[in-house]
Amino acid sequence: MWWFYRNGPSGFSGASTAEEVTAGVDCRGLVAVVTGASSGIGREAARVLALRGARVVMAVRDVSAGLRAKEAIQAEIRGAEVDVLELDLASMASVRSFAAEFASLDLPLNILINNAGVMARDCTRSCDGLELHFATNHIGHFLLTNLLLENMKSASLDSGVEGRIVNVSSSGHIMTYPQGICFDKVHDPSGFNSLVAYGQSKLANILHSNELSRVLKEEGVNISANAVHPGVVATNLFRNRTIFSALINTIGSIISRSVQQGAATTCYVAVHPQVKGITGRYFGNCNIANPSLQARDAELGKSLWQFSLQIVSSCGAEPGWT
Repeated sequence: MWWFYRNGPSGFSGASTAEEVTAGVDCRGLVAVVTGASSGIGREAARVLALRGARVVMAVRDVSAGLRAKEAIQAEIRGAEVDVLELDLASMASVRSFAAEFASLDLPLNILINNAGVMARDCTRSCDGLELHFATNHIGHFLLTNLLLENMKSASLDSGVEGRIVNVSSSGHIMTYPQGICFDKVHDPSGFNSLVAYGQSKLANILHSNELSRVLKEEGVNISANAVHPGVVATNLFRNRTIFSALINTIGSIISRSVQQGAATTCYVAVHPQVKGITGRYFGNCNIANPSLQARDAELGKSLWQFSLQIVSSCGAEPGWT
C-alpha cells in the first residue's frame, strides 16, 4: 500500500483527507453544486466546501436525507450556506426541474461536482427507458452539465474565476460485452452484466470530461472539466450489492479508504490553486494519473457525446446544442 501513502507531485496522496487538501483555500463567494450530497463522499465534499466558505447546493434524490445532512453541516459550521434541491438523475424530467429550480435561486455557478452514482444488482431500465447505470451515472450528469453550462460561462466571465466541473468516475478499466462497448444496452439481468454496465457508465464519465474539455477549449471558455477516481470507499453505492458490501467489510482495512480520504481528490480538483488551468485530465490520489486506453480514446469520446445528445434531444432537450 506504499502508493496510497506516498505523496505525489501535488504534495498529497491517497491518504490525504478533503480537509487537508483544501487547507488555506478560500472559497468565499463561490457557489458549488454537488450531486449525491446526502451521504458518502458527496456529503463530505459538500461539508468541506462549506467549511471553506462556499455556498453549497446539495442535489439529492432523497430530500429528507439531504435536509438531515444540511442540518448536520450547519450545526458543525457556523454560518454555512447550504441549500437542498431534489434531483433524480435517472429521470431527465427531474434533471430539467432541478436546473429550473436552481435558476430560480438567481445564483452564479462556479463549481459543479457530478458525484452521484448507482450500482444496481440488475440491468434494469430508467423511467426514460434507458439502461439504469448509463441513465443515472452518465446521461443525467451529461444533461445537468449542459443545462447549467451557460450559467457557469457567465459566472466565469463576470468574476474572472475559473469554473470547474468535476466528474467522479473510476479508472475506466472495464470488462466489455462480447460485442464490445455498448453503453445503453440492457442484457439478460445478471450480476456480471450489471457490473459491466456500471463499469461502462464510469468509463462514460471520463469520456464526457475529455470531450467537454475539448469543446470548452474550442470556445475559449474559462472552465475546466476533469475526471477523478475517489478510490475504494465503503459508501452507500454498494448497498444494492451484498457481495461487494461483504467484500468491502472483510478487506476494507486493507484496500479501502475513509470517506474523508475518498472526497479528497474531488475537493482538490474542485478548488485547489494547483489545478488552475488544468483540464481534460484524470486524477487519482490527488494527483494527475492515467486512466485506461479506452478512456483516452478521443474518437470514442466524440461518438459518446453525439450519442448522448441524440438521447437527451429525443426527450425534449433545448435546441441549439452541438
